[in-house]
Amino acid sequence: MSTTNFEIQFAPLQGFTEVNYRNAHHQIFGGVDTYFTPFVRIERGEFRNKDLRDIEMNNNTNPVIPQMIASTAEELHLLTDLFLEKGYTCADLNLGCPFPLIANKKKGAGILPYPTMIKDLIDAVNQRTEMQFSLKTRLGWESQEELIRVMPLINDSALTQVAVHARYGKQQYKGNIDLSAFEEVYQICEKPLLLNGDIKTPEQISDIREQFPHLKGIMIGRGLLANPALAAEWKEQKKWDTKELYKKVGELHNNLYEIYSSDLSGEHQILNKMQVFWEYLLPDADKKWRKKILKTSKLSCYNEYVKELLNSY
Repeated sequence: MSTTNFEIQFAPLQGFTEVNYRNAHHQIFGGVDTYFTPFVRIERGEFRNKDLRDIEMNNNTNPVIPQMIASTAEELHLLTDLFLEKGYTCADLNLGCPFPLIANKKKGAGILPYPTMIKDLIDAVNQRTEMQFSLKTRLGWESQEELIRVMPLINDSALTQVAVHARYGKQQYKGNIDLSAFEEVYQICEKPLLLNGDIKTPEQISDIREQFPHLKGIMIGRGLLANPALAAEWKEQKKWDTKELYKKVGELHNNLYEIYSSDLSGEHQILNKMQVFWEYLLPDADKKWRKKILKTSKLSCYNEYVKELLNSY
């Protein structure tokens, strides 16, 4: 199967796909056409410093688009101004975050039951002709009808693409994706469309392309955190040898370890940051070593366990 004209985009995950990870993944593994930053938001009337560092153009060596989360046109305009000031001409609007702390504020997937609020955001998108906007969303908060009823607004908008995580907001990341509901969106969406959700193997990517031949591509989050070679494997049409994969994972790990050891103060901070790296990574690896890596409270033990796991093949 030809891999041309079919994009693989790396979905953002808060706490995981920060700038250091994106840069290292792009350099060591590749295969991804576009990376998205975790969403930038306004908190107590201000931008968060960690978000500003993450989107700083000079810090990013990967093909990246910043993502924003907003519930009002005013917030969208402020975030658009920030992205333009930082040198970006493309931005992604998040209508998909399912976490209650966000959704309860009618942001992310929490805005999907409110079509009037979505219209206000889309109107603001249409006004900002100096910025190209894409959209990441879900099927709805609890019903695909929530997305279906605003699809005419989306089709008539200036949005350049729509990525749909084929779950409902209330599911968060539990349960199965709903491909039959996605099919309904696929049939009526007039924008370039991407599928997101539970994509874990090159075979799945091929099946998705066959089932939905007019997709622009796919967006993968946790699947790439679990197997950082996934995009490259599909584009190369070749599954990586386990030894090769583990060697590259070691390079990715060491790259991040060096950065965090320099940027963070104290063993505890470094350990906490590196353990996050393993929450999704290599889920089929030796369970004994993965458990030790995630449970240890000593950095020296952590390094020993990682070495053992990566040398287990």
